This record gives sequence, C-alpha cells and structure tokens, in this order.
Amino acid sequence: MPISAAQRAALFALSAVLLAAGCSDDGDTAAEPAKPTGSAALAALASQELEWSPCPPPSAAQGGGPSPSPLPGGATWECAFMKAPRDYADPDGETVELALIRARAVDRNNRIGSLVFNFGGPGGSGITGLPSFAADYEKLRTRYDLVSFDPRGVGRSEGVECESDKELDAYYALDFTPDDAAEERTLSDAQKKYASGCETESGAMLPHVGTENAARDMDLMRQVLGDDKLNYFGISYGTELGGVYAHLFPKNVGRTLFDAVVDPSSGTEEGALGQAKGFQLALDNFAEDCVARGDECALPGSTVAEIESFITGLLAELDKKPIAGIGDRKLTQTQATNGIAQALYSKEFWQYLEQGLEAADGGDGGLLLALSDSMNGRDENGHYSNIQAANAAINCRDFKERYTLGQAKERLPEFREASAVFGDFMGWALASCSQWPVPGTWEHPDVSAPGSAPILVLGTTGDPATPYEGTRAMVDALGKGVGVEVTYEGEGHGAYNSGNKCVQNTVDGYFLQGKVPASGTVCK
Repeated sequence: MPISAAQRAALFALSAVLLAAGCSDDGDTAAEPAKPTGSAALAALASQELEWSPCPPPSAAQGGGPSPSPLPGGATWECAFMKAPRDYADPDGETVELALIRARAVDRNNRIGSLVFNFGGPGGSGITGLPSFAADYEKLRTRYDLVSFDPRGVGRSEGVECESDKELDAYYALDFTPDDAAEERTLSDAQKKYASGCETESGAMLPHVGTENAARDMDLMRQVLGDDKLNYFGISYGTELGGVYAHLFPKNVGRTLFDAVVDPSSGTEEGALGQAKGFQLALDNFAEDCVARGDECALPGSTVAEIESFITGLLAELDKKPIAGIGDRKLTQTQATNGIAQALYSKEFWQYLEQGLEAADGGDGGLLLALSDSMNGRDENGHYSNIQAANAAINCRDFKERYTLGQAKERLPEFREASAVFGDFMGWALASCSQWPVPGTWEHPDVSAPGSAPILVLGTTGDPATPYEGTRAMVDALGKGVGVEVTYEGEGHGAYNSGNKCVQNTVDGYFLQGKVPASGTVCK
C-alpha cells in the first residue's frame, strides 16, 4: 500500500534522522565560535529589503514536488532569500543566501507579527515543511505571518551535498550493524568515503553550518522581518535551536513554543541511548495495541513479547538475506529497521508498520523500504533531498565527540539492553562522525536563558524520537521562571499536530491572546 505524498511529507518533515545521530570525540577540540561584534555590514544586513515572490517548485535538495498549493481563501505562499554572514566572526566577509517562505496573516489589522517555524531534523526544509502542515496552523495565521526557512546547509540555503543518488542508494543499503571484522571495515570505508564526498562537494560551507549560526540567522531574520521579538514554534531539533537562540538572545524572545523536546543536557551517547529507549517504548505501545485488537492484528503473537520476537526474527533473517523491495532494490536489515523507526513517529502510521511487517514476512519488502526512503529523503524517482547530508553536517559541527567503531562496539551491551530492536542500530550510529573533516563545538548545547520571556515546553509521554524526560530537562536548563511545562499524554512525535484539542487550545491561547498556562498543565 503506497504512502501518499502528504503522508510522506509528514514523515519527512518530522525526521529526527537515525543514521546520522551520533557525533563524538577523538581528542580534537574546537574553539567556541567568536561572538560577532557590531559592524556596518551587520547593520546593513539587518535592514535589507526582501524581495518576496510566488514560490517555485521545491528543488531536489528540498525534496522536489510541485509548488505549494494556495491557502484557504486563495492566499499564495511567498518565497525570498535573505543574506547573512557566512562567518559571524567576520561579518564584513562573504555572505550566504538563506531561503525563506511565508503566508501572510489573515487579519492584517490585528496582526501580532511573524511566527517563525523550525520543523526539526536537523536538516529538514522549512520551505517544504510549513506548507505540508499549513492546515494545522490556520488559526495561528489569523494574527501571524507564518514564516519558515531552510537553515544554512539545508535545501536552497547553501545546501550541503555529499554523494550522488546512485552512491546514496548503495550507502543506505549497507549493513550499519556489522557482525564481524569484514563488515566493520566495509562500514568504516563507506563512512570515510561519505565524509570525503561532503568535503569535496561542500567543504567551504561545512565549518559554517551548525545550531549556533542558525540561531544567529534567526535573530537577523527577526530584524529583517521587522519584529521587535522573535515569536517561534520549534519542533524536535527545532527545540534545541530555539533553546540556543534563547541563550544567545534572551531579551529578544517573544511568544515561543518548544514541542517534542530535545534533552539539552544530553551528550551524543546519552541522547542516542535515550532515543533507543524512546523507540522501544513506542514499539511496545504499538505491540500492545496489536495485542488488544486480537485477530484484527495481522502480526503473529498474542503477547507483546511474541510480537516483538517476530520482529527481531524478521530482522535477523534480513541480515542473512535481503528480500524484494521496490524495483530492483532489495530490503536490507538496516533499511527495515529504519522503516520501522520511521513508522513509529506517529500513531497514524502504525497501520503501515503492521502492513509492512506482514508483507515483509511474506517476502515483499516494498512498504518498509518506502518508509526507509522517506526517512532518508528519497523520492519515488530515486532522487535524494539533502536532509541526511545536512543532518550529518550540522550534528558533526555541533558535537565534539568522535567515537570510533571500536568505541561504539564497546557500548553495544547497554544499547541492546535498552532495545532488542533498535539497540545495535543506535549503538553503532555513535561512530557516524568518526571521520568527519570539521571539528565539533560543544558537548551539549547551553540553553540557559535568564531574563527570557516565558517559553512553553510541550512534551508527549509516548514520543519515540525525543523522549518525554527531555521536557523537564529543558525546563530546568532554561532556568527559573522561563520554561513552562505542558504535558500531552499520548503517542507520536509532536503534540500540537496530533489534533488533541486541549493541546491546541492551550497553545493557541498562548500565541493569540498571550495566555501563559500554569506550569504542569496536562492534556490527555
């Protein structure tokens, strides 16, 4: 059963992206990026006039497809490019162009300002993400211009490139959970080739991507858009970006929501282990639902343990022998694991996971491969967006640690204990940045924001990609009086787009009327 374009867009935009999740330490350290000083060049950039025009079709790097459809009432999406310093430590030097998109507020007389969105990744294109979810934000559009952007290194914003479509097909079909020394060498060689390709194609940009630079871009964007404060809606990695922005510019924080919250206190290993536990929890919940439906569930087993044993057995068989996938492409163990994880991002996609597992058990890996393709940004024509390349570039620029494959292997027991299905996958991924050509910046981001306006911090109890524990960690890290904790007792990655009325009413009341809910508010 094929996934519709809208469903593929939803899966794509919310990707936390597993294959490039780890970046760690080989002793190479990087100085903190220099703080930009005032300059005539920065002042000129802050006062630039954007040339808005109807949006063209998304580029291949953004994911391709048609131009965004008109909004209710016939309003059209507008796109523009904003110039920003390539290096904020040298604001008088070269500039980069960052792609923006907006939908203007309906009620111009009562317009509050711009509301800037980041949908996560890192590496997701806001130019494709915002139109994909526009229907969910129609109420917010009554008083806000809805704005999003491709962060530097993403999509049309000097997008990072690494390998060709054909090379990426081979790369993602590799065994990312090696079983012996020969498979470890194959994986290491492939990671080295991938990193070398990124340096060859995008070496000049690699030192200048990263979350801190993206946060500085957002403050420049705030000024260019004419807003005194940045009103911001961050999802998944977008919460980390928003936290870094609040730390750098606490006095410029306007009405801000963090939804599906990244734990800012976690380093690479802690974050990956947390994700392994989070995806395992989501899989447990999926299996419990299957058991509760009895004969209506197509998977074998009458208990959670039996269903998950079926899944691990299927993955073990795929490790030995891939099965038919799409066209001449086969479904491998790694792609199946990737596809399972992708389907756990939303309860809406559990039906596809069930169908995909049943079909794979019968020798047809097409649906699981389509889910994996969605995670990796591959369209039905075989073209890849740059979501994975940008994800690697941003993560590896952010985090200092550089685990070798040997160091990752040593940590596998703890990961396997966290998840029989995802443990190996997440554990080996620690070595993703082992051969990256640019050093990282921090062990974990600083999001302390004394003096900031209140920030809503919204966590979902069944979130697989950003486990719920990160919600309280973000509140604590922001500092006293800043983080306002809101809990959604539900499933999936991201609460506002779940359709839960309590969540939506709470968030809408905050953004539209400035009503700050009590910290500890719970929606069910």
